[in-house]
Amino acid sequence: TRRIGGRIMAVSRINEAGLNVNQYGNRNLIINGAMQVAQRATSVSVSDGSNEGYQSLDRYSFIYGNSAGGVATISQDTTVPSGYGFSNSYKVDVTTADTSVGSTHQVYFRQIIEAQTVRNSGWNYTDSTGNSKLTVSFWARSSKAGTYCLCLRDVDASGNMYYVKEYTLVADTWKHVTCSVPSNSSLVFNNDNGSGLEVIWNLVAGTDRDSATDGAWNTADTSRATSNQVNFFDSTSNVFYLTGVQVEVGDTATDFEHRTFADELARCQRYYHKIKADDSYMRFCNGFYYATTAAESIFNLPVTMRVEPSLESTGTASDYAYYDGVGVKSCSNLILNAGSNNNSMTLQSVAGSTTQGFGAVLIANNNTDAFIAASAEL
Repeated sequence: TRRIGGRIMAVSRINEAGLNVNQYGNRNLIINGAMQVAQRATSVSVSDGSNEGYQSLDRYSFIYGNSAGGVATISQDTTVPSGYGFSNSYKVDVTTADTSVGSTHQVYFRQIIEAQTVRNSGWNYTDSTGNSKLTVSFWARSSKAGTYCLCLRDVDASGNMYYVKEYTLVADTWKHVTCSVPSNSSLVFNNDNGSGLEVIWNLVAGTDRDSATDGAWNTADTSRATSNQVNFFDSTSNVFYLTGVQVEVGDTATDFEHRTFADELARCQRYYHKIKADDSYMRFCNGFYYATTAAESIFNLPVTMRVEPSLESTGTASDYAYYDGVGVKSCSNLILNAGSNNNSMTLQSVAGSTTQGFGAVLIANNNTDAFIAASAEL
């Protein structure tokens, strides 16, 4: 406000001169771009059919397409570009090589952005002139020099659409990669919480997956990379790092939007929330016995999840128990009840006998590996 002629008047705009761009929040459509959050694990070995998908750093999934070969360890690492405020990176370390890539094989990792997030971002994605842009930027480093392919996939478009952009890395050298993606009249993003835009980092692409035109929207399912994509899995000496991932509306890559750990964790918890035992009898949530050998608990969630979540646990019922104030009652099952919603999970279990109506606490049964997790991933 400003006093003019004795009256208090509202000022219509802020003078933007000299204002640091990082003061404008919520530009980045990517979650966990600085690789701070790793609820599941900080290091996991991944191969085709083993630990694929979401397994380490939140919001990033690792995929072996069409039974591709090789084994890699995915981990949260501390190798970062100097002077940009990062502490962590996403690391891919090849432990078993694959020098014979099948024509349909593809190895990549990705983050999926909700359709409604893209649709309501301000990007005029259907502009037929291609003048409305979405800009992707990130820091990448690899021990294997050569050409790599970034791929953006529009899931809602008819038959899918792929935008592929090459970038070249010098061995063991960090590079800041930027890519401005043009609008296209064929793009579609539904106003819902389903998959919208996949941001994909290719590491391997067979000859039936590398027919894309660089720097253009492609419509064929074979157009996920170009023929210049390196085979990153050709040696166990190969290591790849990624950090500082940002996707924003506009034709310019602005400085990375650093968020607090608490902010990133809350964003991640829309898709996944995990509590792991920090002692042998960790208390997960309160409950009660609705029958002499059947108990129920409400596992409250810190944020509203994308959809009604599924339950993840160790898969061994005896890793859990109910404590009724008298003794520890081992569980013989642990299931998700239909009464769950996007804000809580109702857990039920057959457990050791006690008095019907007694209150009880769901705990780890002398096992520090026990955990309760809610998953609502894309």
